[in-house]
Amino acid sequence: MRKLPLPPVVHGLFALLLLSGCATQNLPQKRDPRDPFEPVNRVTYRFNDAIDTAVAKPVARTYKRVAPRLVQRGISNFFDNLTYPVVLVNDLLQGKFAATSNDVVRLVVNTTIGIGGLLDPASAAGLDKNDEDFGQTLGRWGLHSGPYLMLPLLGPSTVRDGLSRGVDHFADPLTYSDNQTLVWSVRAVGFVDLRARLLDVEKPLESAYDRYALLRSVYLQRREYQVHDGDVPEEPEAEPMLDETPAPSQ
Repeated sequence: MRKLPLPPVVHGLFALLLLSGCATQNLPQKRDPRDPFEPVNRVTYRFNDAIDTAVAKPVARTYKRVAPRLVQRGISNFFDNLTYPVVLVNDLLQGKFAATSNDVVRLVVNTTIGIGGLLDPASAAGLDKNDEDFGQTLGRWGLHSGPYLMLPLLGPSTVRDGLSRGVDHFADPLTYSDNQTLVWSVRAVGFVDLRARLLDVEKPLESAYDRYALLRSVYLQRREYQVHDGDVPEEPEAEPMLDETPAPSQ
Protein backbone atom coordinates (compact mmCIF):
# COMPACT_ATOMS: atom_id res chain seq x y z
CA MET A 1 0.00 0.00 0.00
CA ARG A 2 1.42 3.36 -0.96
CA LYS A 3 1.78 5.78 1.90
CA LEU A 4 -0.11 9.04 1.66
CA PRO A 5 2.14 12.12 1.82
CA LEU A 6 2.48 13.94 5.11
CA PRO A 7 2.52 17.74 5.20
CA PRO A 8 6.10 18.99 4.65
CA VAL A 9 6.23 20.66 8.06
CA VAL A 10 5.51 17.30 9.74
CA HIS A 11 8.40 15.69 7.88
CA GLY A 12 10.58 18.63 8.85
CA LEU A 13 9.67 18.54 12.51
CA PHE A 14 10.35 14.83 12.69
CA ALA A 15 13.66 15.15 10.91
CA LEU A 16 14.70 17.84 13.33
CA LEU A 17 14.03 15.38 16.13
CA LEU A 18 16.97 13.31 14.94
CA LEU A 19 19.24 16.05 16.13
CA SER A 20 17.09 17.49 18.94
CA GLY A 21 18.34 20.96 18.14
CA CYS A 22 16.00 23.08 20.27
CA ALA A 23 15.73 23.95 23.93
CA THR A 24 12.64 23.53 26.06
CA GLN A 25 11.20 26.21 28.28
CA ASN A 26 10.80 25.99 32.05
CA LEU A 27 7.03 25.56 32.05
CA PRO A 28 4.66 23.40 34.09
CA GLN A 29 4.07 20.05 32.46
CA LYS A 30 1.69 17.11 32.70
CA ARG A 31 3.40 13.76 32.49
CA ASP A 32 2.63 11.88 29.32
CA PRO A 33 2.04 8.15 30.03
CA ARG A 34 3.93 7.34 26.81
CA ASP A 35 7.04 8.96 28.30
CA PRO A 36 7.67 7.45 31.77
CA PHE A 37 11.37 8.35 31.53
CA GLU A 38 10.71 12.03 30.81
CA PRO A 39 13.08 13.51 33.43
CA VAL A 40 16.01 11.53 32.01
CA ASN A 41 14.86 12.11 28.44
CA ARG A 42 14.83 15.86 28.97
CA VAL A 43 18.38 15.78 30.30
CA THR A 44 19.47 13.83 27.23
CA TYR A 45 17.57 16.29 25.06
CA ARG A 46 19.54 19.21 26.53
CA PHE A 47 22.80 17.32 25.97
CA ASN A 48 21.89 16.72 22.32
CA ASP A 49 20.92 20.36 21.94
CA ALA A 50 24.28 21.52 23.31
CA ILE A 51 26.17 19.34 20.82
CA ASP A 52 23.97 20.52 17.98
CA THR A 53 24.35 24.20 18.86
CA ALA A 54 28.11 24.02 19.35
CA VAL A 55 29.08 21.73 16.47
CA ALA A 56 26.45 20.31 14.12
CA LYS A 57 24.50 23.43 13.23
CA PRO A 58 27.53 25.69 12.52
CA VAL A 59 29.11 23.02 10.32
CA ALA A 60 25.84 22.48 8.45
CA ARG A 61 25.38 26.20 7.85
CA THR A 62 28.91 26.49 6.46
CA TYR A 63 28.35 23.48 4.20
CA LYS A 64 25.09 24.88 2.88
CA ARG A 65 26.61 28.29 2.26
CA VAL A 66 29.75 27.03 0.52
CA ALA A 67 28.68 23.93 -1.43
CA PRO A 68 26.83 24.50 -4.73
CA ARG A 69 23.21 23.33 -4.73
CA LEU A 70 23.96 20.77 -7.42
CA VAL A 71 26.62 19.22 -5.20
CA GLN A 72 24.29 19.23 -2.19
CA ARG A 73 21.57 17.50 -4.20
CA GLY A 74 24.00 14.86 -5.45
CA ILE A 75 25.24 14.12 -1.94
CA SER A 76 21.68 13.84 -0.62
CA ASN A 77 20.77 11.46 -3.45
CA PHE A 78 23.88 9.38 -2.76
CA PHE A 79 23.03 8.85 0.90
CA ASP A 80 19.38 8.11 0.14
CA ASN A 81 20.56 5.41 -2.26
CA LEU A 82 23.26 4.08 0.10
CA THR A 83 20.71 3.33 2.84
CA TYR A 84 18.15 1.80 0.46
CA PRO A 85 19.15 -1.83 1.17
CA VAL A 86 17.63 -1.32 4.63
CA VAL A 87 14.33 -0.45 2.93
CA LEU A 88 14.53 -3.51 0.68
CA VAL A 89 15.14 -5.94 3.55
CA ASN A 90 12.21 -4.57 5.51
CA ASP A 91 9.95 -4.61 2.44
CA LEU A 92 10.53 -8.36 2.36
CA LEU A 93 10.14 -8.87 6.10
CA GLN A 94 6.77 -7.09 5.96
CA GLY A 95 5.58 -9.16 3.00
CA LYS A 96 5.34 -6.11 0.72
CA PHE A 97 6.34 -7.87 -2.47
CA ALA A 98 5.13 -5.20 -4.89
CA ALA A 99 7.14 -2.61 -2.97
CA THR A 100 10.13 -4.97 -2.98
CA SER A 101 10.04 -5.21 -6.79
CA ASN A 102 9.69 -1.44 -7.09
CA ASP A 103 12.61 -0.84 -4.74
CA VAL A 104 14.91 -3.39 -6.35
CA VAL A 105 14.45 -1.63 -9.70
CA ARG A 106 14.84 1.76 -8.04
CA LEU A 107 18.13 0.75 -6.39
CA VAL A 108 19.53 -0.74 -9.60
CA VAL A 109 18.53 2.24 -11.74
CA ASN A 110 19.94 4.84 -9.37
CA THR A 111 23.13 2.88 -8.73
CA THR A 112 23.87 2.37 -12.44
CA ILE A 113 22.25 5.07 -14.55
CA GLY A 114 22.31 7.40 -11.56
CA ILE A 115 26.10 7.07 -11.22
CA GLY A 116 26.24 5.43 -7.82
CA GLY A 117 23.19 7.25 -6.59
CA LEU A 118 24.38 10.79 -7.25
CA LEU A 119 21.42 11.21 -9.60
CA ASP A 120 17.83 10.05 -9.09
CA PRO A 121 16.51 8.87 -12.46
CA ALA A 122 14.25 6.35 -10.70
CA SER A 123 12.01 9.09 -9.35
CA ALA A 124 11.85 10.72 -12.77
CA ALA A 125 10.76 7.32 -14.14
CA GLY A 126 7.86 7.19 -11.67
CA LEU A 127 9.32 4.65 -9.24
CA ASP A 128 8.03 5.38 -5.74
CA LYS A 129 10.53 6.04 -2.99
CA ASN A 130 9.63 4.02 0.11
CA ASP A 131 10.77 4.33 3.70
CA GLU A 132 10.93 1.17 5.81
CA ASP A 133 12.99 0.05 8.80
CA PHE A 134 12.94 -2.81 11.29
CA GLY A 135 11.04 -0.77 13.86
CA GLN A 136 8.22 -0.44 11.33
CA THR A 137 8.47 -4.13 10.57
CA LEU A 138 8.01 -5.07 14.22
CA GLY A 139 5.15 -2.61 14.52
CA ARG A 140 3.47 -4.06 11.44
CA TRP A 141 3.55 -7.51 13.05
CA GLY A 142 1.97 -6.21 16.24
CA LEU A 143 4.84 -5.32 18.59
CA HIS A 144 4.00 -2.22 20.64
CA SER A 145 6.47 0.65 20.51
CA GLY A 146 7.05 0.74 24.27
CA PRO A 147 8.12 3.86 26.18
CA TYR A 148 9.47 6.92 24.42
CA LEU A 149 13.25 7.37 24.63
CA MET A 150 15.61 10.21 23.81
CA LEU A 151 18.90 8.59 22.84
CA PRO A 152 22.23 10.40 23.27
CA LEU A 153 23.33 11.85 19.91
CA LEU A 154 20.84 9.62 18.03
CA GLY A 155 17.79 11.56 19.18
CA PRO A 156 14.17 10.43 19.60
CA SER A 157 13.17 6.80 19.64
CA THR A 158 11.18 4.21 21.54
CA VAL A 159 12.26 0.95 23.14
CA ARG A 160 11.16 -0.96 20.04
CA ASP A 161 12.74 1.43 17.56
CA GLY A 162 15.95 1.78 19.55
CA LEU A 163 16.57 -1.96 19.62
CA SER A 164 15.65 -2.19 15.93
CA ARG A 165 18.53 0.08 14.95
CA GLY A 166 20.91 -2.81 15.64
CA VAL A 167 19.09 -5.05 13.18
CA ASP A 168 19.02 -2.41 10.44
CA HIS A 169 22.76 -2.04 10.97
CA PHE A 170 23.27 -5.44 9.32
CA ALA A 171 21.55 -4.24 6.13
CA ASP A 172 23.76 -1.15 5.91
CA PRO A 173 26.47 -1.65 3.23
CA LEU A 174 28.98 0.36 5.27
CA THR A 175 28.84 -2.30 7.99
CA TYR A 176 30.84 -4.67 5.77
CA SER A 177 33.67 -2.31 4.90
CA ASP A 178 37.06 -3.02 6.48
CA ASN A 179 38.21 0.55 5.88
CA GLN A 180 37.05 2.24 9.07
CA THR A 181 38.54 5.57 8.05
CA LEU A 182 36.38 5.53 4.94
CA VAL A 183 33.31 4.38 6.88
CA TRP A 184 33.50 7.15 9.46
CA SER A 185 34.31 9.75 6.82
CA VAL A 186 31.24 8.76 4.83
CA ARG A 187 29.07 8.75 7.95
CA ALA A 188 30.35 12.20 8.90
CA VAL A 189 29.47 13.62 5.49
CA GLY A 190 26.06 11.97 5.72
CA PHE A 191 25.44 13.58 9.10
CA VAL A 192 26.38 17.02 7.79
CA ASP A 193 24.12 16.50 4.78
CA LEU A 194 21.20 15.52 7.03
CA ARG A 195 21.71 18.47 9.34
CA ALA A 196 21.90 20.87 6.40
CA ARG A 197 18.56 19.59 5.09
CA LEU A 198 16.96 20.53 8.42
CA LEU A 199 18.06 24.13 8.62
CA ASP A 200 15.07 25.39 6.67
CA VAL A 201 12.48 23.62 8.83
CA GLU A 202 13.41 24.99 12.24
CA LYS A 203 11.32 28.17 12.15
CA PRO A 204 7.96 26.48 12.95
CA LEU A 205 9.49 25.41 16.28
CA GLU A 206 10.52 28.85 17.44
CA SER A 207 7.15 29.76 18.96
CA ALA A 208 6.42 26.32 20.44
CA TYR A 209 5.11 26.35 24.02
CA ASP A 210 7.19 23.29 24.92
CA ARG A 211 9.42 22.09 22.12
CA TYR A 212 10.37 18.83 23.79
CA ALA A 213 6.71 17.84 24.15
CA LEU A 214 5.87 19.00 20.62
CA LEU A 215 8.68 17.03 19.02
CA ARG A 216 7.87 13.95 21.09
CA SER A 217 4.29 14.10 19.83
CA VAL A 218 5.38 14.58 16.21
CA TYR A 219 7.79 11.64 16.42
CA LEU A 220 5.27 9.22 17.94
CA GLN A 221 2.50 10.22 15.53
CA ARG A 222 4.76 9.91 12.51
CA ARG A 223 5.91 6.45 13.58
CA GLU A 224 2.30 5.31 13.87
CA TYR A 225 1.67 6.76 10.41
CA GLN A 226 4.63 4.86 8.99
CA VAL A 227 3.79 1.54 10.65
CA HIS A 228 0.22 1.64 9.30
CA ASP A 229 1.17 3.04 5.89
CA GLY A 230 -0.95 6.13 6.46
CA ASP A 231 -4.04 4.16 7.50
CA VAL A 232 -3.76 4.88 11.23
CA PRO A 233 -6.56 3.24 13.24
CA GLU A 234 -8.75 5.42 15.40
CA GLU A 235 -7.30 5.85 18.85
CA PRO A 236 -9.28 4.80 21.91
CA GLU A 237 -10.25 7.44 24.41
CA ALA A 238 -7.09 9.08 25.70
CA GLU A 239 -5.77 7.98 29.07
CA PRO A 240 -5.88 10.65 31.76
CA MET A 241 -2.64 12.50 32.30
CA LEU A 242 -0.79 11.96 35.54
CA ASP A 243 -0.38 14.64 38.17
CA GLU A 244 1.22 17.87 37.10
CA THR A 245 4.91 18.16 37.76
CA PRO A 246 7.24 21.04 36.89
CA ALA A 247 9.43 20.52 33.87
CA PRO A 248 13.12 20.28 34.69
CA SER A 249 15.00 23.53 34.30
CA GLN A 250 16.41 23.85 30.80
